[in-house]
Amino acid sequence: MLKTIIILYYYFKTKYFMRFADRAALLKWQNSRVTGFLRKYIAKSGYYSRKFRNMDVRNWQSFPTIDKKEMMENFDELNTVGISQKEAFELALNSEKTRNFKPEINNITVGLSSGTSGNRGLFLVCRMERYRWVGIILAKTLPDSIFKKHRIAFFLRANSNLYTGVKSRNISFEFFDLLDSTDHNLKKLDEYKPSIIVSPPSMLKIIAANLNRISINPVKIISVAEVLEELDRRYLEKAFNQTVHQIYQATEGFLACTCRYGNLHINEDLLAVQREYVDKDKFIPVITDFSRTSQPVIRYRLNDILTESHEPCPCGSMCLRIAGIEGRCDDIFYLDSVDGSSSVAVFPDFLSRAVIYASDRIEEYKVIQNTRREILVYVDKTEEFIPVKESLIKLFTVKKCQIPEIIQLKSLEIDRTKKFKRIESRIHDR
Repeated sequence: MLKTIIILYYYFKTKYFMRFADRAALLKWQNSRVTGFLRKYIAKSGYYSRKFRNMDVRNWQSFPTIDKKEMMENFDELNTVGISQKEAFELALNSEKTRNFKPEINNITVGLSSGTSGNRGLFLVCRMERYRWVGIILAKTLPDSIFKKHRIAFFLRANSNLYTGVKSRNISFEFFDLLDSTDHNLKKLDEYKPSIIVSPPSMLKIIAANLNRISINPVKIISVAEVLEELDRRYLEKAFNQTVHQIYQATEGFLACTCRYGNLHINEDLLAVQREYVDKDKFIPVITDFSRTSQPVIRYRLNDILTESHEPCPCGSMCLRIAGIEGRCDDIFYLDSVDGSSSVAVFPDFLSRAVIYASDRIEEYKVIQNTRREILVYVDKTEEFIPVKESLIKLFTVKKCQIPEIIQLKSLEIDRTKKFKRIESRIHDR
């Protein structure tokens, strides 16, 4: 009963009462929430107590940042629930091995990130945080009232008590394991008949390609876990005949989701975001989550690149609108400048556009930077490689880079245990 009350409280609060007259009102409210949170929870974390010793919380926006490596190195003292990294990893890895994701440590859910940035991260969520998360995510993503019946199909690499908490009298939830065979998942999906599908775009494409084999009629499609590329978005929206929505969630929290118009907004009613610009309108977010208490996330520098939009949204939200999630900082291509005196950064969305604008026949592609002088390109229509190569050379010329060798890949192998990335850098020297 308490669980239901908490979920409904946050559902109604989020859906109907988190409204701000303008951006200034939102930021004033947010600053008050952050300072109040820091006064209470810095003292509960041994790590943050030392890191922010003698600092005035009113100046929180200038506090030193942390990243995933630093968080994991100080995990034992950073969290406020007394769970060690060793026991958290043991539980999470055992859950991955057995595919049983229900076990907890002292009523704390432990999750493990997929490690696309090179090192796997842990997250801790207490039951109160879980119930709160359920109420908020239902308010932000359900196409209609919480009292309407919905069947949610959730495709992910790993399940979690965080997701299964979505279940209620009117809402059923079914986890689809991405490690299961495609045929098994398609048959199960056909039997389940979901009204909402939540899935990485790579799996959504498989479902879309098999719509002639299964009888489903979802009212909402939500892309998660992987970057939703423009090419995939167009394909999926045509296949499902509807807007494809997005949830941007990571180990670090519930960061953003689309509004009813399909525009992506940072969840600034849950967390504060400072923008570290790397180019015009492109920034690395530094987040302070004023809702996470078990594992406080304070001045945390993500490894993602976001592109902001300056267009007002018809939904009326004052929360920062995002034009796109480009991907990881690690997947920026760095090439030598023409005179060899410096490095030139080429952002993932520039590379994606160069490919998809080269030919409207391409449905599948991948671009890999193998070395500073070698780039591998796969396109499903092999005859389109030449126009893609020419488009990439034009991009590199405009960016004043030395033109690398561009090599055609004849096939593409996809590892289903990892997030699929269309743009990938394999070099470490920046």
